[in-house]
Amino acid sequence: MLEKDLKALISLLDDPDTLIYNEVKNKLISFGDDVIPHLENAWETSLNQLLQERIEDIIHYLQFTSIKKGLIEWKNKPNHNLIEGAILIAKYQYPDLIEADIHSFINKLTQETWLEVNDNLTALEKIKVLNKIIFEIHQFSGNTKNINSPQNSYINNVIETKKGNPITLGIIYLSICEKLKIPVYGINIPAHFILAYSESKNNVLFYINVFNKGSIFFKSEIDLFLEKIETEPKKEYYIPTDSINIIKKLIQHLVYTYDSLGYVDKKNELIELNTILSE
Repeated sequence: MLEKDLKALISLLDDPDTLIYNEVKNKLISFGDDVIPHLENAWETSLNQLLQERIEDIIHYLQFTSIKKGLIEWKNKPNHNLIEGAILIAKYQYPDLIEADIHSFINKLTQETWLEVNDNLTALEKIKVLNKIIFEIHQFSGNTKNINSPQNSYINNVIETKKGNPITLGIIYLSICEKLKIPVYGINIPAHFILAYSESKNNVLFYINVFNKGSIFFKSEIDLFLEKIETEPKKEYYIPTDSINIIKKLIQHLVYTYDSLGYVDKKNELIELNTILSE
């Protein structure tokens, strides 16, 4: 469609006739993401509040549809790259984030770690190197003052602020380990997220608390934690989980935070994203 025709179509979005508006909306949606820059330009050059609100709704619909499609494609891949999954979730709040910047930063951390890690190091020594790079040199830490802020769950924001929750900090840690083939995996326990150094699924050497700067602990402390939160121990709380479950946990935490803040629409959309990974 010619740009002048597109502009004419967008100008009809403030039509008081709902039938006309819905017809125009569906036509614009049919063009897909390519129409977003034109809608953004129309929003910036208009003072019509109704037009702006309707443009915002269409843009959000298109962006959310793109995230759902991306999540389905990610789920169906043979390998589920954690950073790619976290980026898809971050795009829910930050649709214009620059993916290359995130990948570049993870590669930088990986390179710095690789320079200090070798096969002669013990498991504990390798974790000490990782902890030094992530928590000392780059000063990542758990956001203890505002742990339930949604911003803690968006990987781009965590990289920018150096503060996150156990899941996003864990995703950064795991991404480096995966690239360097260090056998560290996520453990999906209730009300928390931890990592494990595990040379096989049923052979965990020790656990890692990334929310406490990579501190090391053992099975008995998981037992005490589950007892404290009055939760019956299950085998799945002690052994590695997969990337899909980690991204699901990230989404579920966002559902909880937005529900606590009263953002019902965001909560329901994130439940929809979680359903995609649960099917």
